[in-house]
Amino acid sequence: MSFIRYCGLAPVPGAVRWNADPVLLAVLTVSVLASWRAFRTDPRRQLLFLGGWVLLAAAFASPLRNLGVALFSARATQHVIVALFAAPLLAAAFTLQRMGAWRVAPPSAAFTLVLWFWHAPAPLDATLANNIVYWAMHLSILGSALWLWSAILGEGGFPAFLAVTFAGLHMSALGALLVFARSPLYSVYRDTTAPWGLTPLQDQQLGALLMWVPAGLLITTWSAFALTMFLRVRERVTNPLEARP
Repeated sequence: MSFIRYCGLAPVPGAVRWNADPVLLAVLTVSVLASWRAFRTDPRRQLLFLGGWVLLAAAFASPLRNLGVALFSARATQHVIVALFAAPLLAAAFTLQRMGAWRVAPPSAAFTLVLWFWHAPAPLDATLANNIVYWAMHLSILGSALWLWSAILGEGGFPAFLAVTFAGLHMSALGALLVFARSPLYSVYRDTTAPWGLTPLQDQQLGALLMWVPAGLLITTWSAFALTMFLRVRERVTNPLEARP
């Protein structure tokens, strides 16, 4: 029995397809219905969860999933959507009420290690050779990102700023490393990029730039927001009379 990739064969232009996996669609449907009901008294949480859910659905059910078999740049885009867009919204839906003091160093380190591991050549190649490894990659990236953002939103303050900055610096460093690599690192993309008008190295560089520049700018925005909130809280503590309306 031949191996069948979960994402299908590498598509050519005009042949990318949506993911009609009934298990995935059932999980997405049940999760959005359950959360909508659970947050029925809190519209803000409903909207936050719905926003994160839509982005997750885009990452795993849209043609982007299938395109990730042909292009590393599509796979990198998928990871950025999951880790930097969907995960913060989902985490915010569950942490609007502060959950006490979280230690943000462990989740920040875990997210960084997971990101670097799955973008090493051998592990990333293995995701397209084994469906269990494929889902292990996505679930570990999503899980570590949710842990990181939950800790950041639950802790707040200067530790949150440091955690976001640390994760952002490592994501940018990974992107820079891939941009300046002299040869393509991923064997699974060596024969799939030509129909899209890219060499394997150009595809790798494009994906790395997405991780380096847009993702880096987003991380910088998150860092600035965390630092601003910390300074505002500190000002209210040090100047309680001036903070009164």
